[in-house]
Amino acid sequence: MTPGEAVPAAVAEQGPRNLLVRVAAALVLAPTAIAIAWAGGWFWSGLATLGAIGLYVEWLMVVGAVQTRRAVAAGIVALMVGGLGLALQRLDVCLAALALGLAGVLLLSAERRGWAAAGFCYAAAAEIASVLVRLDAVAGFVALIMVLLIVWVTDIGGYFAGRGLGGPKLWPRVSPKKTWAGAIGGFIASLVIAAAFAAFGFGKMGPLLLLGAALSIASQLGDLFESAVKRRFGVKDSSQIIPGHGGLLDRLDGFVAAIALAALLGILRGGVDGVGRGLMVW
Repeated sequence: MTPGEAVPAAVAEQGPRNLLVRVAAALVLAPTAIAIAWAGGWFWSGLATLGAIGLYVEWLMVVGAVQTRRAVAAGIVALMVGGLGLALQRLDVCLAALALGLAGVLLLSAERRGWAAAGFCYAAAAEIASVLVRLDAVAGFVALIMVLLIVWVTDIGGYFAGRGLGGPKLWPRVSPKKTWAGAIGGFIASLVIAAAFAAFGFGKMGPLLLLGAALSIASQLGDLFESAVKRRFGVKDSSQIIPGHGGLLDRLDGFVAAIALAALLGILRGGVDGVGRGLMVW
């Protein structure tokens, strides 16, 4: 197509149509995730486990290591047993299962062993962090919802600010579509969410603003990290399981980084049994 040539109607409609598909999928997935988060317990542990298994399998697909079925099976079984341990609030069982699973992945992988092990650790971290943040009966749900909302508005704010304002690219070698305007827009949106939680009495304004900023930055770095891995292996989307969004890895990359940071901060301040409280009470 030469400069000035008319854009075909099918191409022109692709953007708005894709946005409608993304919105429709989000309107189904977001309330479902919130409802399961509210239920907590076995329901949330089960969802976290299924998500971790999906992340692991898609990672192996991206890096080209999914052909070794024994390594795939070892990782899946370990994540399932780990999720069971988390549901039973037996972190020792979970960690033991995941350690054995990592050993199995390393021993059974026929190629790209390091990448396969990295994918298993990535999925395991997402599984553990997701459940530990929700575990606190008092503050767990609020903490988890805050993380989810910050990740979502960082993505949404970044999308619309980037599309609307354009400008310099954030890191064109890794993610050609992301702009500094999008990054700043998503960051500001996360501060609005953090301020809203403070305004409704869920924590102090200053600490929650700092927490929102840290989680938004982590989310954006997680997105860039996943983009870098895909670019390293020449992959556009990790899969097509979610209409308009790609795969679980595409959709959860920011959440994995943010929830891992949230769990770490919560553990440092509230211990393993009080991660949500440690995250929200300053």
